[in-house]
Amino acid sequence: MSPKPVDVRMKGFKNRSTVSQAIEWTDKNCVMLQSESVPIQDAFHRILSEDIQSSVNVPSFRRSSMDGYALHGLETSGASDFNPVEFQLAGQSFPGMEFTGIILKNEAVEIMTGSPVPDGADAVIPVEQTQKKGDIVSVTSSVSPGKNVAEPGEDIKEGSVILLTGRCLRPQDIGLLASLGIKDIPVVRKPRVRLIVTGQELVEPGIPLKPNQIYDSNSFMLQSLIHRDGGVLEKKISIEDHRDDIRHALIEDGADIILVSGGSSVGKDDHAPSLVSEVGKLEIHGIAMRPSSPTGIGKIGPTLVFLLPGNPVSCLCAYDFFARRAIRIMGYQSSDWPYKTKEMKVNKKIVSEIGRLDYCRVCIGKEGIEPLAISGASILSSTTKADGFVIVPEEYEGYPPESIVTVYCYDDC
Repeated sequence: MSPKPVDVRMKGFKNRSTVSQAIEWTDKNCVMLQSESVPIQDAFHRILSEDIQSSVNVPSFRRSSMDGYALHGLETSGASDFNPVEFQLAGQSFPGMEFTGIILKNEAVEIMTGSPVPDGADAVIPVEQTQKKGDIVSVTSSVSPGKNVAEPGEDIKEGSVILLTGRCLRPQDIGLLASLGIKDIPVVRKPRVRLIVTGQELVEPGIPLKPNQIYDSNSFMLQSLIHRDGGVLEKKISIEDHRDDIRHALIEDGADIILVSGGSSVGKDDHAPSLVSEVGKLEIHGIAMRPSSPTGIGKIGPTLVFLLPGNPVSCLCAYDFFARRAIRIMGYQSSDWPYKTKEMKVNKKIVSEIGRLDYCRVCIGKEGIEPLAISGASILSSTTKADGFVIVPEEYEGYPPESIVTVYCYDDC
């Protein structure tokens, strides 16, 4: 028998989970998504889902690594500016137009970088160490056999593993894959994230506001964050606080992760927590942190659901602590914070309370950091005025002046 749905509206939070408990549950319920194949031109910054093994040698033929002349290396022994050794020019070898004959004794073939080295030649003398007059090439320096000749497989040997599962593909990786003739690349599928934005007071930017309306900012912020963390927006659904509409948006198939912005707390119109409890499992509701305490986390079938507070800063904070981890883990990326960090001195006391984790926005000055003076959960501009944030653990009452703390920088501060 399924557990009885819990309706917490107008009842408050009886107890709150810790941040570490919420993170632990999130990590345990994330699984890497299945593989998909994408064209090589779309593979940049995607995560490999299997090892890549070369089916060819690179290069696949002996080729020159210099502009010059292909010849028998031993025949240049003793050559110098004062004792040049002469060779008869037998032909040319260019990329895509090889010399088809065999080089005989005291013969040389003009050759360009990357061109096939003719049969019979075992070395390439650089052009700057030669002089050409008609069909005679005078060599003024000796070159040993094998010099300036790239043998088949010198770069990559057939059968060798060149890139491992889990690698985030860089531009040079794409070039390497192309050099092997690979057209389609096996990568981890990006998590499909559904964004449900609730609230009858919300209006899309560009539409004139009516009394008591505000512009929807959370959904646009969240779309940027989803993109940053390697997810793909499956669908954005903007709806009023109607229970049946929210239920339908939650149970519709197609998403790996659902983010609900707004209606996550215990108010009269906060339907999302009881609906998740009704159609799935609401595992966590209420977290001992500031801001973002009304955050909820659960599952509907295999889909993870994150109930994010409507206040913009709380929404950002809850996303970064929990939903971000899920998107990145399911996409086989590191769950580490995506912000650069600095160890810095506290100039003005950071205040917190034992038993609650604090996400404190700070400004960076020449002498250290200070908490932002205006830092309410509804003040989104505080995150643009801040240079970063400091996390104050549950067991701390804050940080006194002169403390050294880790600052997570919004930019490369």
